Amino acid sequence: MHQTISPSIFYWGTVVALITTENENGTFNICPMSSAWWLGNRCMLGLGIASQTTINLRRTKQCVINLPSDDMKDAVNALARTTGPANIMTAEPDDGYLYFKKMNGYSHVPDKFGHANLTAQASELVRPARIAECPAQMEAQLVGVYEMCQDSDTKGFMALEVKVLRTHVDDSIRMKGHKNRIDPDLWRPMIMSF
Repeated sequence: MHQTISPSIFYWGTVVALITTENENGTFNICPMSSAWWLGNRCMLGLGIASQTTINLRRTKQCVINLPSDDMKDAVNALARTTGPANIMTAEPDDGYLYFKKMNGYSHVPDKFGHANLTAQASELVRPARIAECPAQMEAQLVGVYEMCQDSDTKGFMALEVKVLRTHVDDSIRMKGHKNRIDPDLWRPMIMSF
């Protein structure tokens, strides 16, 4: 029997992505997230307006969407409560998203690749590095920015539309006999599920 409920969050589980962007000082940021979906070669990324990834992506118009496999939990967990902004410890309630992160135990980590024991791999069309350990990597360009939740108290989120320019996949997940297919029996993406 079905019951009517009011979920505290409408989240049913999606693939985890590690978004790499370039910081102002030329280093690379990694953002673990799971609010992404694709149509054709377009991907919508749901991020906080004040996140370092959003700031970097809006400034440079470039990112890499790296998809970890389900055996990469240690690296993803190492990144889970890290943040790019160095001023997190001085965040005040008026700082919204950054204050939320401070109150939830996030800490500033300037070298996220080193922190998570991941290897930076040069991209071919964009500046942000790919993550060598991720079996699927998509170099992408920002093509649209949309503010979300303007009619509610849950403001501060954006949908960033990116166009995938180049896709790299490890041979271990490719379908034999097909140039451009992933074998669903071999690909084991990490799924975020509460």
